[in-house]
Amino acid sequence: MHDVYKTIAKDGKSLFKDRGSKFLGFAYYMQNENEIKEKLDKLRKEYHDARHHCYAWKIGFQGELWRANDDGEPFSSAGKPILQQIAARELTNSLVVVIRYFGGVLLGVGGLINAYKNAASNALEDAVIIEKLMEENIMVAFPYEQTNEVMKSLNDYRVNIISQEFTDTCSFRVSVRKSLSPQLLKALQSIPGIKAENISF
Repeated sequence: MHDVYKTIAKDGKSLFKDRGSKFLGFAYYMQNENEIKEKLDKLRKEYHDARHHCYAWKIGFQGELWRANDDGEPFSSAGKPILQQIAARELTNSLVVVIRYFGGVLLGVGGLINAYKNAASNALEDAVIIEKLMEENIMVAFPYEQTNEVMKSLNDYRVNIISQEFTDTCSFRVSVRKSLSPQLLKALQSIPGIKAENISF
C-alpha cells in the first residue's frame, strides 16, 4: 500500500570503536524539524566534550525532507553514510546521530565512512522499527439529530476519534487512513446539512 511508512518505535543506541576513536550512535523517532533541533541541542550539551556530532534525518510520509551533516569531518564521510543507513531501511520521521570522540589516530576518509556507517547501522539495529499508516485529519460538523448517520459513516471507515463536541451543532475531529480519506469525505458530504473537510492539527 502507498499509505504505509516505516519509522522508529523505540530508540536505539550503539558503540563502535576504531583505533582509539569512539563512535556513539543514537536513533530516534522525530515528528518535525523543531523536535530534531531540540534533540541535537540536548545531545550537544550532554556530550559537549566530543569532537564531532554528525547526523542525518528524514521527515515526511515520503521522506521528502532530509538532511545530512558532517559536522567538520571530511565532506560526505559522516552524514552521507548515516543517511544511507536510514534510506536502506526505508525509514522516515527518523533521526540518527553519531557522536565521535577522537582517539588520536586519523582514520582516513574510508575509515570514517566505515565507522559512521557501522555506528548508524548498529543504532538502527538496536532500535525497534515499525510500519505505521499514513493518516489524514478530518473535521465533521453536523446537527445533533444526524448523529447516528454520521457515526455509521465513521464506523464504516474505522476512524480514530480525536475529539468531539456536543452543543447546538456537534463536531468531531477524526483521523482516517490516507487512502480512505476521499471516500469518507464523499460519504459524509453526501449527508444533507453536514460539513466535512480535511484539516491540519
